[in-house]
Amino acid sequence: MTGAQHDPALLLADFVNTLNVEDGDDRLATPADVGGWLAERGLVPAAATATTADLRVAIALREGLREAMSAHHGPREADLPEELDDAFAALHLRITLAGARPALVPLDPPGTAAAGLARLAAAITDSVAAGTWSRLKVCQEDTCRWAFLDTSKNRSRSWCSMRVCGNRTKTRAYRARRRPAAR
Repeated sequence: MTGAQHDPALLLADFVNTLNVEDGDDRLATPADVGGWLAERGLVPAAATATTADLRVAIALREGLREAMSAHHGPREADLPEELDDAFAALHLRITLAGARPALVPLDPPGTAAAGLARLAAAITDSVAAGTWSRLKVCQEDTCRWAFLDTSKNRSRSWCSMRVCGNRTKTRAYRARRRPAAR
């Protein structure tokens, strides 16, 4: 995975995309999957293990972030699930001034999945600081819901891919317009 380890927005999109809504493929189906995913991104050591509690927090965090990103398409407020607040509460972070700028760091031992998930949550504030948080969006195609970084100049991108999801949506709209009115 290139770029995601250094770009907080790409890391967050990659995390949300661990569930492929279209085909139901969930790369975080077990606690071992959570530990492996976090280790692959350098958020925890390779030997880190995750618990079922870590899995629950990871799923709540992922789905809450998906909802938050879906609100970035317009002026509406995010309808965030309560589980997201619970996930944030489970991730123990503190502020440190020991670097070039203030940062959030996990309180949990560094080799735990909980610490890796806390680092992931801290990436939200890093993304805000980088100006990319509001550009993180979720595909508006209901069958897709893939997270992406909107790099368009006017921040108006709606779909993860114009060739796939944009085409599906526009084709459906065209067919609906062409369909004879029911009598």
